[in-house]
Amino acid sequence: MTDRDTGTAPPRRHGFGRGAVRLPGAGRRLDRVPVLRRALRYALPATAALALAGAAWIAVTGLLARKELLAAQRDLDALRRSATTAPAPGAAGERERAVRSAAAHAVRAHRLTTGPAWYCAARLPFLGGPLRTVRGAASAADHLSAGVLSPLVRALPAPGGGSDGMSGALSSLRKHAPDVVRAADVATRVRADVHGLPRSTWLAAADRARADLVRQTDRLTPALADASVAARVLPSLLGDQGERRYFLAFQNTAEARGTGGVAGAFAVLRADRGHVSFERFGNDTEMAATKADIDLGAEFADRYAGSAPTRVWANSNLSPHFPAAARVWAAAWRDHTGQRVDGAIALDPAALGRFLRITGPARMADGTQLTADNVLDLTERASYARYDDVTRRKAFFVEAARAVAAPLLAAYDDPRRLPALFAAVHEAQRDGRLKLWSAHPREQRLLETRPYAGTLPDTPGPFAGLVVNNAAGSKLDYYLDRSLVWEANSCADGGRAVTVAVSLTNRAPSAGLPGYVTLREDRPPYRTRPGDNRLLVSYYAGAGADLTGATLDGRTALLASGTERGHPVYTLDLELPAGARRTLVLHLWEPHADGRPVLLRQPLVTPLRATLKPGRACDRTL
Repeated sequence: MTDRDTGTAPPRRHGFGRGAVRLPGAGRRLDRVPVLRRALRYALPATAALALAGAAWIAVTGLLARKELLAAQRDLDALRRSATTAPAPGAAGERERAVRSAAAHAVRAHRLTTGPAWYCAARLPFLGGPLRTVRGAASAADHLSAGVLSPLVRALPAPGGGSDGMSGALSSLRKHAPDVVRAADVATRVRADVHGLPRSTWLAAADRARADLVRQTDRLTPALADASVAARVLPSLLGDQGERRYFLAFQNTAEARGTGGVAGAFAVLRADRGHVSFERFGNDTEMAATKADIDLGAEFADRYAGSAPTRVWANSNLSPHFPAAARVWAAAWRDHTGQRVDGAIALDPAALGRFLRITGPARMADGTQLTADNVLDLTERASYARYDDVTRRKAFFVEAARAVAAPLLAAYDDPRRLPALFAAVHEAQRDGRLKLWSAHPREQRLLETRPYAGTLPDTPGPFAGLVVNNAAGSKLDYYLDRSLVWEANSCADGGRAVTVAVSLTNRAPSAGLPGYVTLREDRPPYRTRPGDNRLLVSYYAGAGADLTGATLDGRTALLASGTERGHPVYTLDLELPAGARRTLVLHLWEPHADGRPVLLRQPLVTPLRATLKPGRACDRTL
């Protein structure tokens, strides 16, 4: 029996015996334990102190950055006011100082939110969300100030800088056109960066700031895209390389047409080296016998075969695709006079109202004053009660157009009012109340990329377009209300079910309106009352869509189908009695209904009320 067995063996000393194998460094490792403990004892408080210092640094620099961004915003507000009002002497210097000040504040805000502390903290899960928003906002302000604001201000004509008016503005625009194009590209990139910032964080103030920045960049980017195209085409459009002429149609939205309203009064505009004048004015009676000898394609001919838009002036703009109407007008003018025009422009009284807000009132030969607040009502409602004679009434429209032209030309030649006039033009084209077509292909290709071309897009994707054409020959669309609700439903068969609800309300009184307003030139076989209206209601769906069913006021409805520029079009001939509201519901299957649809807004007296309810993206793998 051994000592181990009996438990009487002497106690073994810890450590290495004489015959043991010693491992390298084993003793030193044991010796380090107290050292590591002491290091941790000091390191943990130091790390905590560093974190607290970083948090304090972020808090302090964040507040300073906010102060800088607010100061930049004040400079921008001052600059905006100076750009849209008639400036006092020395305004050009004030504008430059405001730009430099805003840029300096934005640069400081950006610098304050960079560095290791901000970089690391912004990447923390959950906690870093608001910091990413603050950093992104400061970066956006810096890039917009340096890459957008400064070049745009340089491109604007100097206020009070002489009497060259648009001629001087064109010279400046021509010189700085590449800068404007680059500014639009910068704005597009900034917008994408802003949309990539966290949408929802634990800090409500950061979320509100992000939402406000999104709204601002969403407004700014399309405006700069418009300016980018204008910088490239405006000089040539205004006769930079030689004389130009344009057919200008004044649309009467009291009688709805696809592009807005029936083409009533018109003018011929002449542009030469930036100087603009009106050569003549007229009305639709003069154009009634004209013919437009043009081919708009088999699809167009098939869709509008019964209405003869190239032969009947009142039907020349049934299509919502403005280039088609413009080509008809240009060809009809050549048939009437032998004169070629370089393009066509469409305006309505609402656009004239925006211009009058800049130019001030216009006075007609009979003493009638046209203002921003009364021009729409006077031309599309009150004038029908004022004049019983059709000839005198049509002459009134022409004189109204001539009266507005005078202050408009004066503002056009005034460098102090040009920025505000540009802003009014932008608002009018944004709402579809000013449209432009060029007969020169290079210019037209550029124009068609922006809303002022009035094109019906032919690209695939979700689309919603409500278009009404007056079929009664009346002027009752002054009293028309329209609403549209587009809702994406369940996904099925590689596409999506879509429901569209269209409501139309006729607010016309059943008595008291002039006979010319309530006139029924369609002479229906059924009995009608004064104030009853008739509309051709067309819905333009996304490419590849199919109509699976429709109801009118809850009853099954049959709609005529057609195609225009790749869009399926479903049309209903609708009687709309005075005081009535009718609801058309369409059920569609669409292959490209993921996301928010492109909305076609036909510009009438009362704007369309639209509600869009896009659904989640369909799973294409199923």
